[in-house]
Amino acid sequence: MEYSPQDEILIEEKWQELVDACRKNKVCRKEDDWDFVRRAYFLAKEAHKGVRRRSGEPYIIHPIEVALIAVREIGLGKKSVVAALLHDVVEDTEYTVEDIERIFSPKIAYMVDGLTKMAGVFNADSTEQAEYFRKVLLTLSDDVRVIIIKIADRLHNMRTLGAMPHHKQIKITSETIYLFVPLAYRLGLHAIKSELEDLCMRYRFPEEYAEIKRKIDETEPERQQYIERFMAPIREVLDRNKFQYEMTARVKSVYSIWNKMRRKEIPFEEVYDLFAIRIVFKTLPFPSEKTQCWQIYSCVTDIYTPKPDRLRDWISIPKSNGYEALHSTVMGPDGIWVEVQVRTERMDDIAERGFAAHWKYKHASITQEEDGLDKWLKKVREALSSPTGSALEFLDNFKLSLYKRDIVLFTPKGKPITLPYGATVLDFAYEIHTNIGNHAIGAKINHRIMPVTTKLNSGDQVEVITAENVRPKAEQLEVVVTSKARQAIQDYLKSEREDNIEHGMRLLEESLAEYNVTLNGRVLRKLMTAYECRNKDELYSKLGAGIIKLDNLESLLKENSSRKVLKFWKLLIPGSKREETEDIDLEDEATTLDDTIHNEDGADGPEFVMAECCEPIPGDRVVGYRDPHSGRIIVHKSTCDKLIKLAAQFGNNIIKEEDIKWSQQKAVSYLASVEIRGIDRAGIILDLTRLITSDFSINMRAISVQSHDGIFEGTISIYVQDIDSLNALLDNIRKIKGIESVKRLLNT
Repeated sequence: MEYSPQDEILIEEKWQELVDACRKNKVCRKEDDWDFVRRAYFLAKEAHKGVRRRSGEPYIIHPIEVALIAVREIGLGKKSVVAALLHDVVEDTEYTVEDIERIFSPKIAYMVDGLTKMAGVFNADSTEQAEYFRKVLLTLSDDVRVIIIKIADRLHNMRTLGAMPHHKQIKITSETIYLFVPLAYRLGLHAIKSELEDLCMRYRFPEEYAEIKRKIDETEPERQQYIERFMAPIREVLDRNKFQYEMTARVKSVYSIWNKMRRKEIPFEEVYDLFAIRIVFKTLPFPSEKTQCWQIYSCVTDIYTPKPDRLRDWISIPKSNGYEALHSTVMGPDGIWVEVQVRTERMDDIAERGFAAHWKYKHASITQEEDGLDKWLKKVREALSSPTGSALEFLDNFKLSLYKRDIVLFTPKGKPITLPYGATVLDFAYEIHTNIGNHAIGAKINHRIMPVTTKLNSGDQVEVITAENVRPKAEQLEVVVTSKARQAIQDYLKSEREDNIEHGMRLLEESLAEYNVTLNGRVLRKLMTAYECRNKDELYSKLGAGIIKLDNLESLLKENSSRKVLKFWKLLIPGSKREETEDIDLEDEATTLDDTIHNEDGADGPEFVMAECCEPIPGDRVVGYRDPHSGRIIVHKSTCDKLIKLAAQFGNNIIKEEDIKWSQQKAVSYLASVEIRGIDRAGIILDLTRLITSDFSINMRAISVQSHDGIFEGTISIYVQDIDSLNALLDNIRKIKGIESVKRLLNT
């Protein structure tokens, strides 16, 4: 399809915008540079001629926009601009990598090849996926620009995501949250990271996004008045001390506010740190940058009292992504805590533009010391040296290296070691050497003997204690947080796994033979559910290793997994022959969420199960995921964190929204967990149980309450029909005298 004159005008305007950006950012300094970029543009334009995006705009607009992001928002150079313009040419047209190498250069061809491989990461089967991703990450450790351009590509795709159907939006936003957001953070692209998070939220939770955005806009005038009151005395002091600076207020992103509201179970009105004050100043030749930052900090704290436990010195020890700044929280007017950030212009450039700025200043520096970002890139290469055939395992392990917070630890001789927040003694041991980790039995932490499971704090001095008879265990995978430690444990366990699988299969067959039961798919599914195994190999392996005992096999085989249909809720699942069915009289009075539900129309419809991680109940927004092994559909809440991971790794298995939804026809009882907290008094438990049992649509399964120092807290497990009945119950519980907070719990 030929482009219209209006399309050609649009393309030309967008190209001119890129030219202006290159000129402003001094990307092209010579005519040869301009010729280089122009050749890439004309080749891309010709290659994508007549092709349109789903939004209807000419396809060439997309690579131009990616190049604009690379130049304007990240600060990359001419080679990156050329690679951005050509990033889809090999993937979508007849041009090859060899053609790119012949027309441009081996380096450009190498970058385009890396970008092409990256495009296939999430759509390949598991084995290919791992291999693709490994190659891409090798490219990352060799030339980070490939990943940065891919992040720019993802950013523009997210900005135009509205043209995609909903199930595609779930897949793309999940990939973004799962991998691209942590990558952007690790590479120091803070502004892009925040925008990606906001865009993900906008499409996954549009109502919540719109509501928070509206409230931010409504409170803007009041907030601006307060900011001016707060900044006025600081300006006066800084001006008096002849600092050249710029002071601005930064409002928290919508996603960040929403995350805090969810995490702390608070409304928007109780999020008090909606903004932070940022002071960016021009340094003098003398004294040092660090000294000048502390001078400004001193000026601020002379006016406002600081909160001692909220001082963050990322100048003395920068973050592993290169971020440097002083953060302090001070008490402002009207008793409001305000965060103040102090940066130099160099620090601000690195904070906003990430790796590109980091690289610029690194090469401008006299010293070429290995910094945090260099060390991380080295760790990436180390991680890649341990091959694995499992894509999921590989992606999970790599993602562990994208932690947002770091701690600094010390060996007995004082050598500093940086690990992610939450790291344990075992992580520390593996960081020193794999053999030490494999035989670690404990550690002296600040001269006190502690177990390997102990979480470490920044500043701890750690001496690992080893024993020859100690070996890695599967449960240690739940303890470690670093990719290096996890990979080392997995490698060791794999060496024993095959024998365990064979032994476990033999044990199971022998045990089933005692009851004249043949090992088949139905039996396996029942046992996998009962023993919480993801697949049959895991079941066999745990049996062979002795982790699972078959003492209750007889009762499991006799167990009826049917469930009672009560009133009117049902899930519409693709594959059903009909929606209307007759009521079914089943045995169980009430069932838990992990029971398998069959389509009532017979064997032709797929099975589905409720996800245990998020416990969806009727009325929740749900998304279906088709398990590639069993073929069953697993129903998750749309807010479920595990769904993000699944959609990122197996996006093609996400069921279209219109194909899975609640229909008011039949209902089952669904298990929900509720956390309560309040002030203890005589009779409060009686009031609580009386309220729950008085509701005929709700049955109580279990209650657990603890009281200490006049405060009680506990959990209640109840069966409900839908989200409305649960919310009504929570509202009534809140009215009980002494109850301070009530919230629904998830099994995450």
